Amino acid sequence: MSLVPDVEPGQIMDDAKKYKKRVLIVGAGAAGMACADTLSQHPDRFEVTLVEAQNYCGGQMFSIPIDKEKYGANWLNQGVQGGSHIYHHTFHMFGKLEHRPHPVDLQVSFGKGGTFWTNVFPSQFVERHAKEIKRFSWVIKVMRWFELFFAMIPIKVSLKMFFFSDDVPTFMRSPLVTYPFKPLSSLALFLGTGNATPNLPTIMMERLYTSPTYGMWYPIDPQMLTSNLPPMVVFPEATRVYMDWKDALEAKGVRIRLETEVARILKRTRKGGVQVGLKARKGTQNTTVAGVNPNANANERGQLEQDAYENEVIEEYDEIVFCVLADTANKLLGKQARWIENRVLGSTKWSDDITITHTDLDYMKKWYEIEFRDDLAVTDLKGRDESERVQKAKEIFKPMYYIKQTPADPRKLEMSFDCSAFQAQFPNDLPLENRVFQTIFLNKKHENTWSRDEIKRDKIISENWWHQLCHSYTHYFFVVPWLFLLNGYRHTTYAGSWTLVNAHEVAVISGVAAAYSLGAAYPKELDEDGFAKLCFRLYLLLVHGMWYRSGHGLGERCSAAEWQRS
Repeated sequence: MSLVPDVEPGQIMDDAKKYKKRVLIVGAGAAGMACADTLSQHPDRFEVTLVEAQNYCGGQMFSIPIDKEKYGANWLNQGVQGGSHIYHHTFHMFGKLEHRPHPVDLQVSFGKGGTFWTNVFPSQFVERHAKEIKRFSWVIKVMRWFELFFAMIPIKVSLKMFFFSDDVPTFMRSPLVTYPFKPLSSLALFLGTGNATPNLPTIMMERLYTSPTYGMWYPIDPQMLTSNLPPMVVFPEATRVYMDWKDALEAKGVRIRLETEVARILKRTRKGGVQVGLKARKGTQNTTVAGVNPNANANERGQLEQDAYENEVIEEYDEIVFCVLADTANKLLGKQARWIENRVLGSTKWSDDITITHTDLDYMKKWYEIEFRDDLAVTDLKGRDESERVQKAKEIFKPMYYIKQTPADPRKLEMSFDCSAFQAQFPNDLPLENRVFQTIFLNKKHENTWSRDEIKRDKIISENWWHQLCHSYTHYFFVVPWLFLLNGYRHTTYAGSWTLVNAHEVAVISGVAAAYSLGAAYPKELDEDGFAKLCFRLYLLLVHGMWYRSGHGLGERCSAAEWQRS
């Protein structure tokens, strides 16, 4: 059951010669690049233009230079740094460019002292709450049995159903935000859900432990919850990857225009196309990675917009693909937005977070357990001998991901990374004092809970603001189920990780799906990958409302002539 149209390489049908579909892709992040890449397989069918407001491709995935003599490497990935071994679409795109991810066994360190937990060895926290952990492991099984029911319920509700509440002793208010068992904080880290984690559908928490494919903590350990080192991957130099990707697309005929943005949508007609106003973008150094710096005052914002919107050029396209954030797309549509677009796109929720890249070892030691401590380790866990695990931990314990509760409000999180332990370009024997850390402070609305000012200014390498999607059950009630009503109407398609869940792989899949919905072939290499194709089909069904391209049965191939008629 192939998703690849039955067209031989180099075959061009006479009908297809007459006209190429002009496609404008807005945004050169993972979704936009994947969409352009998939469309570029058919230079006879599509004329592709990709515009990006920033002066680089990659969106929230990029690199910054650092001092190799001090830190052991001359570059550092920011934003998107890695992911899961199931990122087949991402690996396919990067592999074509001869870039390969590096495998790594994940180590985490959540909490401090008496609330410390790690997946590397059992801690006192685990020993003290063995009964609750065992009960929670049973609850996860129940959630698996009734998965369809719990798929509709937020984590904070389902846990209260089993009497895990924030109205219990302090240990229950762990770095999960509100609830017990720190492993769940990994959702906040890997899906970018942050302080919105309790609002996620319960199925996301359950699948962490029950899915043999992508369950990070599978199988569940009833005595420790998690006792494995999940296989993860870290991405190669991000800026180099996207520069090579840009060059490859341009070699295939894709027109990529950086520092160019859509100023407004003038019209969208059913039988015609899309008319847009494009403008050269100036002053991009004053923006965040995904928008205007939230700290900029009104005059700075006004000047930025005035500088950005000069010499508008009106252009017409047959199709437009928004590979930008939902609120950005809604703003660009303006009066051209239908009521349902305003409703669905407007139902997304966002926060402004800041990542501080620094070398402040004192700050990290104050708030996190970054080295092995004998006094926190447990060698006998309710009759199970853990001495071998503890002994090994003394040699290998080098946490990559950290989480702590903010003292001002234990329900709020702070996340940190030891980039030197995670990213592959750093030497393994780098001393602690030369390591590079990143600390993420979540949601500027809660700035009063941050400990940002404690990081020494002379230890800061860079600061980056991010405009991030806030996941919640409302996102899966009022946004995701209704996107199929938006996609394809009036020659407009939406792509990006926000269409499902905040992950680089989802962004890539969304770009491929957008191109596929416009008539492009699903990549042949992925068509032979059963897992990748299943993920793609499920996304296509959820977001585009189709299991296959309209007009063709499951697994049927379409000819170029059939494509042209459609």
